[in-house]
Amino acid sequence: MKSKPKNIICLWYTKDALAAARFYAKTFPKSKVTGVHKAPGDFPGGKKGQVLTVEFTVMGIPCLGLNGGDAFKQTEAFSFQVATDSQKETDKYWNAIVGNGGQASYCGWCKDKWGLNWQITPRVLTEAMIAGGDEAKRVFAAMMDMGKIDVAKIEAARRG
Repeated sequence: MKSKPKNIICLWYTKDALAAARFYAKTFPKSKVTGVHKAPGDFPGGKKGQVLTVEFTVMGIPCLGLNGGDAFKQTEAFSFQVATDSQKETDKYWNAIVGNGGQASYCGWCKDKWGLNWQITPRVLTEAMIAGGDEAKRVFAAMMDMGKIDVAKIEAARRG
């Protein structure tokens, strides 16, 4: 029997952990649903026999979705940051999240329809910020006016 990871991310959902996990599995590579567990009794978010927890991975990161009811909400204090290698890949993930009932935000952030926050971050942006100095200042200023990150504009800002 394969051992479970010692540390997994537990994500609170009102009631749709399985739908969210299935969406992540079809959207991101190295993602899959690995277990669905039903409640042995009534719980704050539902009744005996309903889905209580869902085990899944998102890009190789082990997660547990908990259908906990509406007592807690997702916030920007937690997000998945997805590093992308091109505008095409950035568009693919951004559009999948926002186009599936999600919400666009600023500076590469978006929220899926279950309230989970995502940062779709091209590596060129991260590299420019790490470079520091005037390059980072130009790229930072360019990024502040963006929703979805525009790779061509970031590259132009890097060059000055």
